[in-house]
Amino acid sequence: MARFQYVRFKVSWTAILTLAHFTYLLVGATIFQILEREAESNNRNHFQLEKLHFLANYTCLDGPALEKFVQVILDAWEKGVNPSGNSTNPSNWDFSSSFFFAGTVVTTIGYGNLSPSTVSGQVFCVFYALCGIPLNLAFLKQLGKCLTIHLGRLERGMVSVVPHKTVEALAVSLFFITGSLLFLVIPPLLFSYVEGWSFGEGFYFTFITLSTIGFGDYVVGTDPGKDYISLYRSLAGIWIIFALAWLALILNMGARTMEYAIGLTHPGFKKQKEEENVSSSTIEDTSNM
Repeated sequence: MARFQYVRFKVSWTAILTLAHFTYLLVGATIFQILEREAESNNRNHFQLEKLHFLANYTCLDGPALEKFVQVILDAWEKGVNPSGNSTNPSNWDFSSSFFFAGTVVTTIGYGNLSPSTVSGQVFCVFYALCGIPLNLAFLKQLGKCLTIHLGRLERGMVSVVPHKTVEALAVSLFFITGSLLFLVIPPLLFSYVEGWSFGEGFYFTFITLSTIGFGDYVVGTDPGKDYISLYRSLAGIWIIFALAWLALILNMGARTMEYAIGLTHPGFKKQKEEENVSSSTIEDTSNM
């Protein structure tokens, strides 16, 4: 009877998680549609009116010629060339920018505003990603372990000052607040100052980057009207690496907290996780033989 109840809970939890996941996607799709569809329609109408005004002011051009020129602009943008400015715009492939691009490849952010345009560059990018992504994951995992060790030292250092039961919560809170300042609050301020964004835009770029979503609507160091220091984008790439390690550790803590909370209310879930951990340990031991 107990075994039957455990299996029933296991199936129910999978069904609930699946339902919650797709419900979350449906709700998100609905809200995004409500928020963005009208603005897109307005922007499209505005663009069409601007084209008509342009044709009216420059009668030497006709509709097909303008469409061809628009396509030239789109092709240039897709190849990483900013249509604004002139030929003196900073290169997208100087060392600093190339370092930043390499970081977006191995971290799988992929803003989409820049990509290799040569066949040799595309082929190299494929093999570079194949080797770089596992290397980056291993590096982030090891960096997370180092952060965990420092967090443990912080907890041990606080034991003599704070009662033991509250030490872990305080240490995690301090770790979270310090990391938030270093990786989520101060960088948007710097990006806002350098790029001329609002703090909201800087924070949006920061989160979209560290979550590896990488829409590409905001990217640092791409304004042709600004003079950036040579190491600006390289430093941004280094910030991404360390911030990803911190965020991964925070998310891992959140996942463990959720599992612990569910395990307290549903003993079957705790048993299921224990069996999964035993199976994972058996597979690792077999692979190491």
